[in-house]
Amino acid sequence: MAKSPPDADARRALRVHGRIARDMGIDIVTGRYKPGDLLTGEVAASDELHVSRTAYREAVRILAAKGLVESRPKIGTRVSRMADWHLLDPDVLEWMFQQEPDPALLAALFELRRIVEPEAAALAARRRSDAQLDTMRDALRRMEELSLESEAGRRADQAFHAAMLDAAGNAFLASLTSGVPTKPVAMRFPASTTSSASRSPASARLRASGIRSNLSASAYAVCASLDIRPSSPRYAAANAAATSSASRS
Repeated sequence: MAKSPPDADARRALRVHGRIARDMGIDIVTGRYKPGDLLTGEVAASDELHVSRTAYREAVRILAAKGLVESRPKIGTRVSRMADWHLLDPDVLEWMFQQEPDPALLAALFELRRIVEPEAAALAARRRSDAQLDTMRDALRRMEELSLESEAGRRADQAFHAAMLDAAGNAFLASLTSGVPTKPVAMRFPASTTSSASRSPASARLRASGIRSNLSASAYAVCASLDIRPSSPRYAAANAAATSSASRS
């Protein structure tokens, strides 16, 4: 029987430890394992999963690099405190949304967006290039055509926000793009959240109108109001300001 080429063996090993890391990561971030829990030892775990000890060890290293676990000699591998988790790591974010996320954690994620996005939109309104604006327009068109219920629509949403952060002209803001999962997932928002408005194509169009018009105050105001329901007077005022500025551009 012919042996597999070395590169094929390497790819197979990568798939194995990546799958193990994903499964373990989901168990950790969705609460099956709690902070402080001691994971099964390397020998027992590799036997239970029917994988090599090397593959299991590499999976644990992946999780450790994301802050989810810590390993100590003669003690073993424990689940880390949530404060140590790299919450904006694309894999960690994706794993969290494999089940309905904790409402408090979801609220914190949107709180971060409300802190970052208004300033980013204001900067983008002043600094964006025509090419970046075209990218946002194209992403917005696809979001409206496909809706955020589809994977393609969520990819367009990702492209819109990546373009906005890039247009802000700040390398640190642009790096936040990596915090968006590379494989978009259908986020399960609790019915009580007011943040669903901020993920609609209509809200993106409002934001884009301020950016297109080079009016940073309008872009900021619209973006800052997106955690409010569309029926809110504050949201309606921001809508009117953005629409007015767009009509003058």
